[in-house]
Amino acid sequence: MNKTRARLIAFYLPQFYPIPENDRWWGRGFTEWTNVAKARPLFEGHYQPHLPANLGFYDLRVPEVREAQANLARSYGIEGFCYWHYWFHGRQILERPFAEVLSSGRPDFPFCLGWANETWSRRWHGSGSPNEILQEQRYSIEDDRNHIRWLISAFADPRYIKVGGRPLLLVYRPTDLPDAKRTTDVFRAECVKQGVPEPYLLASNSHKDRDYRELGFDRTLEFEPQLGLLPGPNEDGLKIYDYVMARQRMASRKRDFPIYPCIFVRWDNTPRRAGNGIVFINSTPENFESGLERLVEFVQSEPYDKRLIFINAWNEWAEGNHLEPDLRYGLRYLEAVKRVNEPKQEASTGQESRVLRASSQVVRAENINFGRPFALR
Repeated sequence: MNKTRARLIAFYLPQFYPIPENDRWWGRGFTEWTNVAKARPLFEGHYQPHLPANLGFYDLRVPEVREAQANLARSYGIEGFCYWHYWFHGRQILERPFAEVLSSGRPDFPFCLGWANETWSRRWHGSGSPNEILQEQRYSIEDDRNHIRWLISAFADPRYIKVGGRPLLLVYRPTDLPDAKRTTDVFRAECVKQGVPEPYLLASNSHKDRDYRELGFDRTLEFEPQLGLLPGPNEDGLKIYDYVMARQRMASRKRDFPIYPCIFVRWDNTPRRAGNGIVFINSTPENFESGLERLVEFVQSEPYDKRLIFINAWNEWAEGNHLEPDLRYGLRYLEAVKRVNEPKQEASTGQESRVLRASSQVVRAENINFGRPFALR
């Protein structure tokens, strides 16, 4: 019998140590913690700042931190991390944590990679223009070859997550690839040439929804949150949405092609964007648990090897989006994961009723309607 009901993979952000590029762009010593620590509440009942509990304000250059993260994730039913991978035409950024995981063999915890193939601009911080480019993303067939050759070294690691014996690779912006079919063909052909299994390629629909099998991918990832499905996410001012109602809208699209589901834990990017940020209210551990339960039920018709569910995210602290414990909720989000993902006969008898009750627990903020941008005056 399987130890869990589904294969839960949590997205992992490596931006928790200083690098020269961030020193130049955002100021000396900048990490994600810079924004997290200075966040402040912007309306009554607004939960900010999110302050870390069990793991503290960690530095990902420290091996003991990475071990502690893996031990915590494993203890609560997470199968592995999907490390965001920043490859810019042969140049890597924020690569040190994963490089050390790869070279040291520690922690002994499964992983895969998600290629975050997008150009970086000052718009990321909410304080600049998308035209102010910090690091451009470029493509070429030669870079495709160089990229997959580097990836093969990661694929060969026994900890690498596989589907049907094939290493899992996610592409965040597949439609940004000038010739996606060429890239996927090159990736597969180079793996065959090197005598390793072809990669199992996932395309995120975070920016365009379609059947990505047409572009050479194996399946589409139903990324969350799908902010583009909500009214007014790019308008000026603070935008506030209800977590439960927003997720219902995101899940309402009908599909005639296979997808892997994803759930976001919570969301509040005001640490980065302040009064132009997006906040999801009612993103409680109970409502997260209810949503995750539905996704676990959804994948039960698949063979276990393909019961993949992605959780966004393990540690996106400056987006208020993290499974890692904070001072307000402690381990409650991770405890929700464990309750949902343990085999049914091992689950507590009161779990089903708890999840059903959670699905109706929506406390509305006064004078805030779902889908109505709320601007501070």
